This record gives sequence, C-alpha cells and structure tokens, in this order.
Amino acid sequence: MRPSGRKPDELRPITIEPGFARHAEGSCLIRVGGTEVLVAASVEGKVPPFLRGSGEGWVTAEYGMLPRATHKRSEREAAKGRQSGRTQEIQRLIGRALRAVTDRKALGEITITLDCDVLNADGGTRCAAITGGWVALALACRTLHRLNVIKASPLRGQVAAVSCGILGGEMVLDLDYDEDSTAETDANFVLTDQGGLVEVQATAEGRPFSEAELAGLLELARKGTTELFRKQLEALEKA
Repeated sequence: MRPSGRKPDELRPITIEPGFARHAEGSCLIRVGGTEVLVAASVEGKVPPFLRGSGEGWVTAEYGMLPRATHKRSEREAAKGRQSGRTQEIQRLIGRALRAVTDRKALGEITITLDCDVLNADGGTRCAAITGGWVALALACRTLHRLNVIKASPLRGQVAAVSCGILGGEMVLDLDYDEDSTAETDANFVLTDQGGLVEVQATAEGRPFSEAELAGLLELARKGTTELFRKQLEALEKA
C-alpha cells in the first residue's frame, strides 16, 4: 500500500486555476496533491542577443521555492546572491520542455518568460511547473493573438510532465515527498500529447533498474500525462 493510499497507477488530485496572476499575460495556479506552483507568463517585445534579426522568438523559465514551501525554512537564494545548481537545472528543464512544442518562427522576435514559484512542495515540483507552464504559455499566446501581435498560436501541441518510481519493488505513478524520499528508483518524464519524449530523468537510488522496468515506468508516465493533457485543456476552456 502506498503511504497516500493511492493505487500504483493513480495520480494525486489535480486542479489548474487559470488567470491566477491578474497582471500577467498568462498564468495559472496548479495544485498536484500537496504541491502548489504559481506560474506567470510575461511577454517582452525583444529577444536575447543571439536571436536578434533571426525572426525567431524565445521561451524561457525561472524557478524558485518560497522559504516555507517545505517543512523547514530555506534561505532565499536572492539573499545568498546566487542560484543553486538544482534551481538552474530545473528552470532550464522547464524552458526546454516548453520550447519543444513552440514554433519560434511563428512567435516572432518576442520573449515569453515563465516564472514558476513553488508555494508548497510535496514532491514533483518541476513536473507541476512544466504542466502548469504550458497552460500559462498557451494563455499568453492567446493574449498575443487577441491583440493581433501574432497571427495564430505558435504552439504545436501540449507538453506535460510526471514522476514515476519503483517503491517497495512496485512501479508507481506520481510520487509525493514521502515516496520520493524512499523510492528505489525515481524518474521524471516530459512527454507531448503526440507521444513524443522531450526529456527522461531516471536515477537508481538503490539497486540498478532494468530496461524492462524503464519501459514500464514510461508506460505509467504515458497514462498519467494523458490525464494531465485533459486537465490542461479544461483549464483553457475555463479561462
């Protein structure tokens, strides 16, 4: 039995509340069990220097956790004067995931920055940020289209992320903190609604896992992201 009482292939309860940050071009508050992430998309009419004159836009992300997002207060990274390696790795992952489903030529020389702030952490914060990030990005693109800045949405599909793992010898979907901290294998899958793989992060915390087990975790992830894609579309309909 999982600590949460969930079935092995069961996601935590998920809600996506669009338009949570009123001043952003696109935003949402995504709740995945006890994990809550606020994602705000901001639009700028410029691109990084390496893209100037290319006709291509840019989608990037910043990620951070509030000091009391976890059971113990953590010092603000701004107070330290530098970001941790974990923070940099996660925000780069979010940016890569969202760019994978964005036609940057169709976007034009515009930058969309996704600010992902973790309000409460209970495992899977990077996955929640990617899943909610797509909703915020889609809403920002909708705003640009309504203002006639772009002719059509540059999004080529959906992208979402979910964690899977091996816990007590059993494959399970969507690990919370209690499971993540004791799992023998921990993996994050970033997938598109067309079946594409954007990124796979898998680590053996105990014994090495087999190729067959990796395939089994991917099958679980596909089941989970199918539900996440549905939740994303429902959030856009509500917006």
